[in-house]
Amino acid sequence: DEEEDYMSDSFLKQDVRPGLPMVRRAREAIQKEEKQKEANEKNKQKSVKEEEQERRDAVLRSALGNENRGFALLQKMGYKSGQALGKSGEGIIEPIPLNIKTGVSGLGHDEFKKRKAEEKLESYRQKLHMKKKANEQAADQFRTRFKNKQEERKMEADLRKSQRACQQLDMQKDIDVPKEIWYWIEPEDEEQKDEEEKEDECASSDFSVSEKLQLLTAYLREQHFYCIWCGITYEDAEDLSSNCPGDSAADHD
Repeated sequence: DEEEDYMSDSFLKQDVRPGLPMVRRAREAIQKEEKQKEANEKNKQKSVKEEEQERRDAVLRSALGNENRGFALLQKMGYKSGQALGKSGEGIIEPIPLNIKTGVSGLGHDEFKKRKAEEKLESYRQKLHMKKKANEQAADQFRTRFKNKQEERKMEADLRKSQRACQQLDMQKDIDVPKEIWYWIEPEDEEQKDEEEKEDECASSDFSVSEKLQLLTAYLREQHFYCIWCGITYEDAEDLSSNCPGDSAADHD
């Protein structure tokens, strides 16, 4: 190699600004890499499936020529390229597309997957329906319990009201002991009871609040001609039966 002449025009005309050699080398490296990629793509061997797909697409894109026997017979019968099939031209223009199976799954696999997906979707819908129904039932049960609780509290209040009225009316007739232990309201500060009162209380616990209210209402009407719903003491049984609207809270509402 000849020694480079540093005083020659080619050397003196070179751009020697700082950083330019580095930028030039980076640009050249990128261009070299792109050229290498293009060469690899050109030299890359296609698989058998890719080649078959390309040949198939090329054939399907190309129109039938006179060398095709079927197309030649159609032309002899008066068919022209681009014309619809049929005597009146109501048929198809384009050929029926080919759906070629390229996967390794067996026949019917797609239908099986579709059926499984539909069954899964139906199962999901049924679960949503059952969950919605369960929520509705729980809400109905809550409303029923709340309503029953309110009715029970109302009956308990009516029972206490009847007990106070019974105690007052009995004492007016000099009755010192109630017919049943629960006919009167028991004092809250009473801590000790004799055995007889305990037995009566145990017996009275067999009745529900509704049954107690019915029994006590009947006692007040028969013994004192008093209606707890009207809040009135009538003169006698005839006056009670003729002037009292009824025997229950519903009849008085």
